[in-house]
Amino acid sequence: MTSPRIAFLDVDGTLIDHSQRLAPSAVEAVQGARAAGHLVYLCTGRSRREVPATVAGIGFDGVVSAGGGFAEIGDHLLAAHTMPAGALAELVRFFDAEDVEYNLQAYDDVYPSVGLLERVRPMFEGDVLRARDAAASADMKRLEQRMAYRGPAPADGIAKATFFGTHQSTFARVRAGLGERFTVITGTIPYLGEAGGEVSLPGVNKGAAIAEVVAHLGLRLDDAIGIGDSYNDLEMLQVCGVGIAMGNADDTVKSYADEVTTSVLDDGVWNAFRTHGLI
Repeated sequence: MTSPRIAFLDVDGTLIDHSQRLAPSAVEAVQGARAAGHLVYLCTGRSRREVPATVAGIGFDGVVSAGGGFAEIGDHLLAAHTMPAGALAELVRFFDAEDVEYNLQAYDDVYPSVGLLERVRPMFEGDVLRARDAAASADMKRLEQRMAYRGPAPADGIAKATFFGTHQSTFARVRAGLGERFTVITGTIPYLGEAGGEVSLPGVNKGAAIAEVVAHLGLRLDDAIGIGDSYNDLEMLQVCGVGIAMGNADDTVKSYADEVTTSVLDDGVWNAFRTHGLI
């Protein structure tokens, strides 16, 4: 190996499918790349506390979480891009007035709204539930527990909100109500479609956080590889020297990528790493 590469991997739809099943070949790919001297980072829309144990247990060099709200290098928190108290209060007032449930993401915890667990009940039931293996079921149970209301969120330390509505018009309503002051995207919660999405401060995204990490490490973005499948991966796919969309991504996400690999359970990460010489 002449020089190390740095790879940033989304979680949902990239390392695990939407039934929480981890692709075994992805574990081999990450661990093999790190053993060869390359750096591999998680880059997820989830908060740090929501990362499945099966994924965290693989071992990574750092984590970008909350869609770029937080960036860690090893155990060091490099950056935290959180909402001012006034912006957060505006966000919560809007969601409450519009009957939109939400989950607020801080660095070390999440703060669900009162009715969130009941609204997301379909995530834990039906055909999706039956598709899970034992490890995926355990991860999903932990996620379910974090969806239960445990009291109000603090006034500071929140980087992003994930929202959950009851109708496909929810995203349009949230974007119309908040889009001038926040970034609002959808397509990140597959079973909800445009009934759900994410809200963050302008300029807070995975691509910006990746640029911070790479600069701090003294590396080049040209040597970075980003792999993802969702709308919160678009900036990551653009900023990295090589942006790779998963085979299970939709056509819009693929249009932002330099390449398309195979799907999550068809060795997508492993094939991408192999193609670019990380393993």
